[in-house]
Amino acid sequence: MNKWWKYAVGYQIYPRSFKDSNQDGIGDLRGIIEKIPYLYDLGVTLIWICPFYRSPMDDNGYDVSDYRDVDPSFGTLEDFKELIKIAHRYQIKVILDLVLNHTSDEHQWFQKAISSKDHPYQKYYIFKEGKMIDGKKCPPNNWKGFFSESAWSYVESIDKYYLRIFSKKMPDLNWSHPELRQELYQVARFWLDLGCDGFRLDAIAHLAKDLSFKDSTINIDHNGLAFDPSKFSNRPEIFEYLKEFKEEVLDHYDCMTVGEVGGGANVLEGLKYANYQNGYLNMVFNFDTCWSNGAYGSIDKKDDEIVTDVVNLKENFKRWYDGLHKKAWLPIYWLNHDHPRVLSQYGNVNYRYPSGSMLGLILLFLYGTPFIYQGEEIGMSNVDYTRLSQFKDVGAQNYFQEHKEFYEEETILHTLRRTSRCNARSPMQWDASAYAGFSEVRSEMDVNGNYKEVNVQRQQHEKDSVLASYKQLIKLRKQYSKDVVDGSLTFIDLKDPNTFSFLKNNRLLIITNFKEEAIKFTYPLNEWQILFNNYKEVEYQDGIFTLKPYQALLIELLKENNS
Repeated sequence: MNKWWKYAVGYQIYPRSFKDSNQDGIGDLRGIIEKIPYLYDLGVTLIWICPFYRSPMDDNGYDVSDYRDVDPSFGTLEDFKELIKIAHRYQIKVILDLVLNHTSDEHQWFQKAISSKDHPYQKYYIFKEGKMIDGKKCPPNNWKGFFSESAWSYVESIDKYYLRIFSKKMPDLNWSHPELRQELYQVARFWLDLGCDGFRLDAIAHLAKDLSFKDSTINIDHNGLAFDPSKFSNRPEIFEYLKEFKEEVLDHYDCMTVGEVGGGANVLEGLKYANYQNGYLNMVFNFDTCWSNGAYGSIDKKDDEIVTDVVNLKENFKRWYDGLHKKAWLPIYWLNHDHPRVLSQYGNVNYRYPSGSMLGLILLFLYGTPFIYQGEEIGMSNVDYTRLSQFKDVGAQNYFQEHKEFYEEETILHTLRRTSRCNARSPMQWDASAYAGFSEVRSEMDVNGNYKEVNVQRQQHEKDSVLASYKQLIKLRKQYSKDVVDGSLTFIDLKDPNTFSFLKNNRLLIITNFKEEAIKFTYPLNEWQILFNNYKEVEYQDGIFTLKPYQALLIELLKENNS
């Protein structure tokens, strides 16, 4: 089967906030259909759509109550079929977010599981007896989940706890149970048979659990809980599950798979997931290049302490490239629906065009398949919310509850504006009309206050815009695809804290300044031509570039250089 996904330019869509077609304040499948010509014009050839399955929406659709149906808020199965048909007409592949680690507690499997003391469907999940401590019933162990609370929830009617490493409404599935695995394989076949081109596999690193369920021995928090991902992340048993999934399902379709393995997987584990010879997936997302500015867990930091560590960023990209080059493929991205906006993380809202286009150049010319997150191509930035009620996210609400005893409300809100998942989930800014053209009515999540200045319509008419730069850079990526996709990658001056620069195939030179002040960059050249520059001029003399704030250059070397 061909490896079309290596040459793709990906685009992630978070459907709730992409485009509302029926004016109910919620983005939907027909909204995506409406914008397919826009995506085609941008140069996108692959879209990844976040969950739109039937769901009570406790975690914005990642809590699935029916894998084989579209939630009415997003449309119908017929809408999905039309979306596939039209996307393919525009030569755009479509992959879906497949949630295999957990379901909603409203899924029929779980409802049956808790309907009686020893119902067979309890084997689909992980139920355990509690333990008595000082005469009080407590969870089976001290594991802490990702949402700042115990990884266990109690069901009084059956006197058992179930494991859920995310929300209490999202019980983890028991992948050690063969019947459960077969059910999920049927789900995957269902969507592939409808024409989807593959999957982004959500939380795939967590399928295997430590089935001894012993307490973690790492440090505990003030609630006696230990956040120990080794108990439920990237465990060796997962590869047996993925091997079976590949052999029974994936090998029978020309589809692509990209797994979310989080920040816990190292390069060697990444290779095991996705190597060319006997890997189980085509590529895996890791989080190593996220949060490279100290923003994660930064409630005690001042704004001027949030500074991009360019050296760390380059070293992380290089480590994955060195480990995977010629052995496996990578997806490249700056953010997804769980992260802050990259312009606010690594760029600068006061230099929106230069820093946004600079980040776009790096994204589109590194080793791997790039994934643009919706709004990234216009330089959308973090939200300006001023009230806790505006943060429509269970993680943000739990974060507030966890910290309210120790910090002022404004301090917590400031941190959420810096780090919350809501930053990526605010409505797409299409134009300057009310509600940013996302809808004609107020959406469940407020539009960012800068939408009149930052929107697609405005940038479509501006030559020097982030959007124009993405269009130009995507065209150049396709024009030089042999160098970008198949060529070598050589990082330049890895220890320079100001620049992020590299060579592709010894032919394309990428030079970028990550600072808001001018800097010097030495690189003697012979014959060369500029393919992209986010400023009108280039200052170069005696082998030294003087780079303006966030300046980004793509240079074709016409003759072997002397550096």
